[in-house]
Amino acid sequence: MSNGSGLLLLDTNVLVYAHDPRDRRKQAIAVDLLDRCIAAERAALCAQNLSEFYVVVTQRLPERIRPGAAIQQVERLAAACRVLDVTAPLVLEGCRGAEAHRLSLWDALVWAAAKLAQIPYVLTEDAQHGRSIEGVTFLDPFRPEFNTESLALGG
Repeated sequence: MSNGSGLLLLDTNVLVYAHDPRDRRKQAIAVDLLDRCIAAERAALCAQNLSEFYVVVTQRLPERIRPGAAIQQVERLAAACRVLDVTAPLVLEGCRGAEAHRLSLWDALVWAAAKLAQIPYVLTEDAQHGRSIEGVTFLDPFRPEFNTESLALGG
């Protein structure tokens, strides 16, 4: 896979918060971050993120999105972002990472996607902010100290 060092892998929670009005602060951060990453052509997603997004917004949010509207949003995200396929080598690396680094399998698959694509940052609230594993650093964009300027996204 080609070097994705300029890309930023956005985890499912960023996508969901952009569509969830319950926490206006997180929604504003997620929308801004998604817009900046897409405008800079630096947004990456794992195919797993798209399927998780669909399930959460159509089945788990109190104010669910209709399936047709959710499909349209998945199509928009897939067109606007670099989507990393879930492959057998990625699953194997994710399984190894889950065991070696005590990650849930789902978080380990996102980590493995970033690692194999040489993407240095995963933006998520689901991992310890600043934790680095084998060249991939997890950053929580919802923490007060997160700074888009440090990722050359302006701010």
